Parts: sequence; C-alpha cells; structure tokens
Amino acid sequence: MVAEEKSTPAASHADARRTSVDASAFAPLPDHCNVDTAWWQELWRSHAHITTPLRQRGLECDIEFGLSAYIVRVSLPDDSYLIIGPPQEPSCDRPPGDPQGWIVTRQHPDEQALFEVIYDSAPYSDPGAPERPEARHGGNATHLIEAIDQRLIQLGLLPAVFSSTASALMSAATPTLRAPKTPDISETADRTSAYGDALLALTGRLNATESHADAAALLHQVLNPTSGLLERLGEFFEAAGEKAKEAEQDDGFDLHYDLEDAAATVRSLGEDLHTAVDRMRALAPARQTTSTALPSGPSPGLPTAKIRPPGRTR
Repeated sequence: MVAEEKSTPAASHADARRTSVDASAFAPLPDHCNVDTAWWQELWRSHAHITTPLRQRGLECDIEFGLSAYIVRVSLPDDSYLIIGPPQEPSCDRPPGDPQGWIVTRQHPDEQALFEVIYDSAPYSDPGAPERPEARHGGNATHLIEAIDQRLIQLGLLPAVFSSTASALMSAATPTLRAPKTPDISETADRTSAYGDALLALTGRLNATESHADAAALLHQVLNPTSGLLERLGEFFEAAGEKAKEAEQDDGFDLHYDLEDAAATVRSLGEDLHTAVDRMRALAPARQTTSTALPSGPSPGLPTAKIRPPGRTR
C-alpha cells in the first residue's frame, strides 16, 4: 500500500551492490546518552521482536518518540529511513511494542515528496476506507518483517537472500511468533526439524556475536517470561500431556503427569535464570560518553515529552 509514493526506478545490479546492506553483518546498537538508562533499555527490550531481525539484516535501529507513541527508526543505505510504530493519531493505551497494528513508512530527510507506506495493519478507523489485506495481521511482527524484506529487496537495499530466509530468522528472533501449521508427519518424516533449525540459527547468532549486549538480546528471546522459548516449550509439554490424557489409558495418564512435570521443570529453569539477561548485558564494557551523567537513585519513568522525529509519521 503506497500513499504519495515517489516512483522509484529499478535498481541495477551495480547499484544493489553499492547500496545494499551486508547480509552477514549484525548492525550495531544505538550509541547515545539514553542507551544506558533503565527506561530506554526497557523500551529496547519491548521492541526486540522488531529490532532484532532488522539488525540481523544489517539495518541500524533506534527507539524514538513520535507524535503520541514510541516508534522504531531504521536507517537505510540510501540515506532514507523507515518509521515503524502504531498509529500516532489517535493514541492508544497499549504498552510500547505491543500495538493492535503496525504502520511502516519510508521517508527521506532531503526528499519531502518521498512518503511511502510499506505496511499498514492498524485497525480500521474509517468504515468507508478501502480494505487492506494486512489489517488482519494486527500486531503480528512476522508479516511486518516480510513486507519490509520484500520492499527493500525491490529497491536494491537488501540482498535477495533474505526473501528465502526471512521465516527462519523471524522464528529465531521473534518471541511473539505463532508456530506455523504443523505439516503432515508422513510428508516430512525424512526432513530436518524446522523448529530445531530455528533454534540452531539463534545459537549460531549467539556464537557469532562479539557484543554482550547483543548476546543479552538473544538470551531474552529464550528467557522472556511471557513469550520466550522456555515459556512456549512449557506450553508445548502441557499440550502434549493433555493429548496423552485423551487416550483414557493408564499409560496415557502416567505420560500426562510426566509431561506436566517437564513443563514445570522448564518454567522453573526460566525462574532460576530470570536475572541472566541483565547480568549478560552488564558484562558489556562501560560506554564512554561526554554527556552529563544521570543522577543516582531510582531510574526515571518513560519520558512523556513529545519529540517529533524528522519527516512525517502517522
């Protein structure tokens, strides 16, 4: 869906090589005076399901305040940028990073005519507005990342390799994903487990990173107490236990209790490691900054000042 879209000529292969991001690079974290504050780190964690897969694509991200809600700003190789966030007008009461829908626009600081809406899954506010297919996806991040991949590949700003690996990367990086529909076992008996491969990809990212802050972000995908891998694994064991009990056989009931114990053990492991993300992040070297340090004491709450980012946002 495009509003006021500026026509963009197809990028040549040479242009694509010159402007596209490095597929093997993990974009660095933002570097400004807010990065070490508790309120900003909480914002970063709440948007990790958006920023992590984009940083895996080599795209630098930051969190800013829009007109009425926090947004993700993504820098692109051609000096344009993406704004990813919930609808700004009217504002909503949902927590940062968990909107009812996402809007993604592409803008350029020096080309005011460029204002492209790449994705819009926000709820309808006008009953007479034309139907948007993506609206049914709501706040799901999977389809948002796929739409960004598709458009940036068309513009020559992202290697085409991501068109075939987007799903695997999202599975590894996004804690809010829903598991895909389970295929017929008879058709996939000789295939490698897609779920195991997704976790292996996450492990590979952890092994490859040289940043403890990045390692903490990846660890958060596993230990998130509400939507992390361990919590989802606990839910899986519980569901398997219920399925075993449906047989109404003695061994089915025994298996049900064993799987219930497994679910409890997995969740207990998450509770034991509830400080692991912060401890991993604390291992990162202290940042050198010339900005005035914040006073000691309780961390400030989320800022309420409305700092409008460059360009137009919705």
